[in-house]
Amino acid sequence: MNSATKPKIAVHKFSSCDGCQLSFLNTGEDLITLSKLVDIVHFAEAGILSPNEKVDIAFIEGSMTTSEEVERIHKIRENSKYLIAIGACATAGGIQALRNFSNSNVEKWKNKIYERPETINSLPTSTPVSAHVNVDLEIWGCPPSSSQIYTTIRCYLSGVTADIPQDALCLHCKRKNIVCVLVAKGLNCMGPVTKTGCGVLCPSKDRECYNCFGPAENINCLSLGKRFQELDLSNEEISRRFLLINNSAPAFKKWGEYFKKMAHKENII
Repeated sequence: MNSATKPKIAVHKFSSCDGCQLSFLNTGEDLITLSKLVDIVHFAEAGILSPNEKVDIAFIEGSMTTSEEVERIHKIRENSKYLIAIGACATAGGIQALRNFSNSNVEKWKNKIYERPETINSLPTSTPVSAHVNVDLEIWGCPPSSSQIYTTIRCYLSGVTADIPQDALCLHCKRKNIVCVLVAKGLNCMGPVTKTGCGVLCPSKDRECYNCFGPAENINCLSLGKRFQELDLSNEEISRRFLLINNSAPAFKKWGEYFKKMAHKENII
C-alpha cells in the first residue's frame, strides 16, 4: 500500500507510566504487519514525532493532570477522525487519580516533594480523557491487551466498530476451568465485578484479581463488598479495592466511597 494512501494513526502520551505504549511495541511481528497497513505518524516511544498531524485514529495513553495536557487533548481531538483512550489512566484516571479522594491540598504536596514547586503545573485532580473531549472507544486495562488494540485498528480500518468484551472475569475463569479463588480459597478477588481481557492472568496463578480492566457490565459491587466483609476485610480495605487502578470508573468510585464512609462511621463510633 502506498504511504500516501495509508490511513494515519498516532499514539499520544499524557500522564502515565508508558506501559500502554509498550502494549504496541511488545507485539513484535504484529507491529511490522501493522506498519504495512497504516502510516504511524506519531509515536514518541518508537521515536516517531509529528504530534500535530491530522490522523485517522489517535490512541491516547494517560490521564489529564496539567492545564497543558487539557489544552493538548483538545488539539488532538480536532486533528483526529477517531480518538481511542487506552489503559486505566486514560479511561479512569489511573493511580495518580488517588489524589482526587484526598483531603490534602495539592499545593502542599508540591511544596514537600519538589525543590522548585513553582515549576509544577499540576491540576487538583487527575481525570480520564472522556472528561474533556469526546472519546470514540475506550480500551481498558493496566496495561490494555495488545490483541484488543490491534483488533480495534483492524475493525476501524474495515469500517466497523470494535467489539470489546464486557463480560466479568469470572466467566473467562469458568471457560478456562480455573478454580474460583474467591470461593475455594477465600481470596479477595475482584473478578466478579472486573471486565475480562487480561487472559485471567492472576487467578490462573492462584492470585486474586486487582480490577486492572475496570468494571464489567451488570455488576453487583455491594454484594461483593459484603462477601469481602465475611472474609474479614475491613471497610477501609474494601474501599481501597475499588479505589485503586480504575478509581474514577463510576461504579468503582460509587462503592469505593460508600465503604470509605462506612469505615469513617466505624472510626467515629
